[in-house]
Order: sequence, then structure tokens, then C-alpha cells
Amino acid sequence: MKRIDNDSFYEFIKKYDSDRERHFVGEVDYHLLCDDKPYEGAKSHREALRSAFEWLVEESIEDKDSYRSMFGDDLADRILPLVYDIDKAQFSPLDPQVFFYCPNIVKTDYYGNVWYDAEWVPNDENCGTTVPYWYAVMEPVQSRGNKPEDFKKVNEVLFPNGTNALDIYEWTIDWSDYFDAGHEWYGTCCWSVYDKTLSRYVVMLVSATD
Repeated sequence: MKRIDNDSFYEFIKKYDSDRERHFVGEVDYHLLCDDKPYEGAKSHREALRSAFEWLVEESIEDKDSYRSMFGDDLADRILPLVYDIDKAQFSPLDPQVFFYCPNIVKTDYYGNVWYDAEWVPNDENCGTTVPYWYAVMEPVQSRGNKPEDFKKVNEVLFPNGTNALDIYEWTIDWSDYFDAGHEWYGTCCWSVYDKTLSRYVVMLVSATD
């Protein structure tokens, strides 16, 4: 599995979050991949997920080395490399219409709080659990004012040939400490998408707290 480093999608989403080192819109971290091997459904999705986490581990080790050079061993030793076990991850297929559902804004109050015509709403019961894709894009921890039209445009650029030829899997989020932050408060998610028209995988990760 190979990482796609240069893609027009990455250039497009810079306007949403140019400060982060990886490729974010809202709280969604996007990883684009391709493979020379034939597509084998869930097996290929798992390998895409494994590859994405191998890169995340490399980044966590680099972060630790950077902290060591700047702040010394004591602080660097508090930063642990990312731990994961892809083989423990379980998946469920998702209908594209469900995955790409986008609610409308009903009202916005004086303080900027937004209400949507959606069944799913953030509350104490949902705290630290999985979140919908639309919510992770439009309602990040630090609001960036993303609207339904932004959500739709991001996905039009990411999947230029539409969503009919997409295989989408949602994965459990109990197999890596990457998701610990999201379990604390905001929420988490892990999705993998295969676009048959482009022979391309997209791994999307969400894990955030305040």
C-alpha cells in the first residue's frame, strides 16, 4: 500500500486548516492511498488502515525526537509512540447515502451556536462515542465555521466521480490509543473508503478533546 503525497484534494483543503501538518477538515484527518494489488474488499481496507497507522507511528516517533532535541529527555520520555493492533479492529459496511448525509442549518443564535435538522445531536449520552462524518467536519472542537456547502464541496473534490462506486467501512475504535483523546469528550471515528473509479483508498480518522 502506497501513500499518495501529492493530490489536488490536499491543495484544496489547505484553506480549511493550513496550520496542521497533516490533512484536516474540521476534526477529520484524511489519508489517501493506492495499491498495486487487486482490490479484495475488507482485506484491502484493513491493509489501508494498517498503512495509515504505520505512518502515524513514524510521526509520533519523530515528535518524540523533536521534543528531546528542544526540551531534553525528561519531557520527551513522556511522549509515547502510538500503539495499535489493527487485527483487533472490527468493521461494518456503510451505505454511502447514510455516510454522506448532510443536515441543514435550522438556526444560529447570537453566540454562534448552530442547530441542525438532524436526529443525531451532541449530548452527554454521545460524549466520547462515535460521531457522524458531517459533524466531524462541520462542528470541530474549535469552530471554523464550516457549513453544509463546505461539507458537500470537500466530498465532491475528494470523490470527483460521485459516490455510487464507493465501498465504505466503519471500524471500531478500541484498538489504538490514537482514539483516547476522543473517548475523553468530543468523540472518535475511523472510516475507510475505496473509490473503484480511481482505484484509491481514503482513510478518515477522528479523535479530539478539549
